[in-house]
Amino acid sequence: MAAVAFVLKGYPRLSETFIAQEILGLERRGLDVRLVSLRHPTDDARHPVHDEIRAPILYLPEYLRDEPARVLAGWRRARRLPGYKAARAQWLKDLRRDPSASRARRFGQACVLAAEAPAEVARLHFHFLHTPASVARYAARMRSLPLSGSAHAKDIWTTPEWDLSEKLAEAEWVATCTASGAERLRALAPRADAVPLIYHGVDLSRFPPPPSSAPDGPRTRDGEGPVVILSVGRLVEKKGYDDLIDALARLPQDLAWRFVHIGGGALRETLAARAADAGVAERIEWRGAEPQEAVLEALRAADLFVLASRIAADGDRDGLPNVLMEAQSQALPVLATSVSAIPELILDRETGRLVPPQDPPALAAALEELLRDAAQRRRLGAAGAARVAARFEAGVCLDALAQRFGLAAGGDPVAPTASGARRAP
Repeated sequence: MAAVAFVLKGYPRLSETFIAQEILGLERRGLDVRLVSLRHPTDDARHPVHDEIRAPILYLPEYLRDEPARVLAGWRRARRLPGYKAARAQWLKDLRRDPSASRARRFGQACVLAAEAPAEVARLHFHFLHTPASVARYAARMRSLPLSGSAHAKDIWTTPEWDLSEKLAEAEWVATCTASGAERLRALAPRADAVPLIYHGVDLSRFPPPPSSAPDGPRTRDGEGPVVILSVGRLVEKKGYDDLIDALARLPQDLAWRFVHIGGGALRETLAARAADAGVAERIEWRGAEPQEAVLEALRAADLFVLASRIAADGDRDGLPNVLMEAQSQALPVLATSVSAIPELILDRETGRLVPPQDPPALAAALEELLRDAAQRRRLGAAGAARVAARFEAGVCLDALAQRFGLAAGGDPVAPTASGARRAP
């Protein structure tokens, strides 16, 4: 089978486990995957799934000035390719509409990709419709290769419509993981069937059901405290942690709780200061970014999972956060906001709780209700786990994507094939 090069913004990334999970699943079904990353890794840790992926990694020059000889050699080779003139014309058209250093950098990266990608690569597939799609698009034109991709969240809502519509017209298909995202992209695509809705799902082999709790375990205690509230997510505007801190500060003083956060992000100091000003800093533990094993352990030790997602000022928003499915896989009750695709997963008062975004009073009221009612937490946790197992299991979700790559759906995984030596990060 011919190889497919996956063009990623960065690899590996702790916050993009869903992409690694998908790549590993496709590898195990027989797809010959090659990884192309626009950036070197910045996380200190990595998930086990990254070590199981056997695809070789090609790191492009993150900044053209860092590897001028390589960029020049790539351009010299790329300009001899049959599709170079068409790619250059498209890039110049894009540059006039987006005269940015980033746009210039993408063409240089595309030249290196077109020059250095192995001859057996027969398709370019991007993850995210912004910069990775631009690099893949130019390189695909140079090499006269078919193009496909996956769109997720920020890229759908913050990329200019002219850029989205042209990429959707050029790609054979672009999968997306939310119904709201699919609706937006289908309105811009030449054909609705070119934008399939394919959820990522959760890998239940990595998040198996938790062992039965002891009689005095955290899931069964009733009225004892403190109740452990957990959230996993990057400390960025769209995750709404400022709203969550404000909601925690509104809780009655008689409630015993503590809040644990896992994830990195630029707003760490700002949010810690906000918690101190609100008088709740002593009840909050900021753990930073942690690997998947630590996340699973934290999910099993918590009583309630909360994610207060919102739409950021620039339009950025979540898609369907995998952390919600991971929490529900552990029968952990979930409280979230009704943003983007979250209501596609959580049915309010049936499989979890939903409140409006950017509404700390409503969030606080739901928090108080759940903190006081252990029976409701157990009921919602069990219902959420059942829904995830039935509708959002990763293997089932992967079938539709596997078929797009010409692989059999529902077949037994096969051992991944070695595609060559891994280039060191």
